[in-house]
Amino acid sequence: MAMLSIVYFAWVREAIGRDEEQIERPDPGMTVADLVAMLAARGDGYAEALGDPARLRAAVDQRFVPMDSLIGAAKEVALFPPVTGG
Repeated sequence: MAMLSIVYFAWVREAIGRDEEQIERPDPGMTVADLVAMLAARGDGYAEALGDPARLRAAVDQRFVPMDSLIGAAKEVALFPPVTGG
């Protein structure tokens, strides 16, 4: 069974209450947005942090991607708020 690491940053991590977790790798046709919706359906902190995907950014195997990107055979998905500079 192949596993997928999901890493959470900033207020996403705080709401969920963990830095990362391992899940069984979903179907390769699943998008990052699909994964976010699946996780948000867990309720509680997940729903709070992931309920509005427009507030999130993602990286698949440490590359920034749009939410409609396929997960494919990725080993890691990172979810975090938009990054601002100054």
